[in-house]
Amino acid sequence: MIDFETFLTELYVMVDDFCKSKLDEERRPSPKMSLSRSEIVTLAIVGQWGWLGSERGFYRYLCAHFRPAFPRLPHRSQLNRLMRAQQETVVAFSHFLVQLMAATRVPYEAIDASAVPTRDINRRGHGWLPGLADYGKSNRLGFYQGFHLLISVTPIGVITGYGFGSASTKDSTLADTFLAARSQPHPRLTTVGRLAQGDYLADKGFSLPAKKQQWLTHYAANVISAPKRNDKQFRWPKALRRWLASLRQIVETVFEKLHNTFRLDRERPHDLTGFQMRLAAKVTLHNFCIWLNLRLGRQPLAFTDLIQV
Repeated sequence: MIDFETFLTELYVMVDDFCKSKLDEERRPSPKMSLSRSEIVTLAIVGQWGWLGSERGFYRYLCAHFRPAFPRLPHRSQLNRLMRAQQETVVAFSHFLVQLMAATRVPYEAIDASAVPTRDINRRGHGWLPGLADYGKSNRLGFYQGFHLLISVTPIGVITGYGFGSASTKDSTLADTFLAARSQPHPRLTTVGRLAQGDYLADKGFSLPAKKQQWLTHYAANVISAPKRNDKQFRWPKALRRWLASLRQIVETVFEKLHNTFRLDRERPHDLTGFQMRLAAKVTLHNFCIWLNLRLGRQPLAFTDLIQV
């Protein structure tokens, strides 16, 4: 267990080294920004802890405890704009952590999708994201309004890539874009990460033989999933289904961290860029916590007692 100041310092030093060694020199407008790129990225990432409550709560916490460390801390609205402008840097740092932990050198990655509510479904009107967030149904929430998030994780829980669509988007459709972007990188879809060296383990939502063959043929992505129980052509014994489910359990654990530990379930974004930045920061914070736990000789996903609040 470490205190929050030590955690913040560890993160800042790592982000600063990354920005100086891996990225082009920052072009500062005139007058100079109130915070450096490394400081903005660090604050964007560390502010996603669930115990901070919200962006407003995090800003109050900074003002109360870290004002001397950030004497030029701008107004909260300006800080939010600075953070949104550094989304690509946050994503790049997350991929750097994946490479640092050699997370892609694994026999398999588990992929799955989960509901991300962005608005109370009982509220009237279209909300802040009309045409982007819509209505869907999940086993966890029932009917909801928001997005559908797909992630790919390693056996220890490192998130190697992610992507999202509207709530009504099917798992297989998300996987189509995700695997295609991994096979043929696109500059606007950098969050998906690199193509896995091993297989992909998925649930029955991805059990479409034609799709699986297409993913293997076009994207070199071998997706393994149990057939649906009413499938008469392909049958799996119960023991094999349980074995696959046990390997895939890690992705459920990771989703629990994102939704609760890093408050993804409490996101109520007013614009898409803000949601994209905060999602990238949550994924990056998740990966950084795993890296720090491994460095401290702790269990990778032991986040609850990592920081002494």
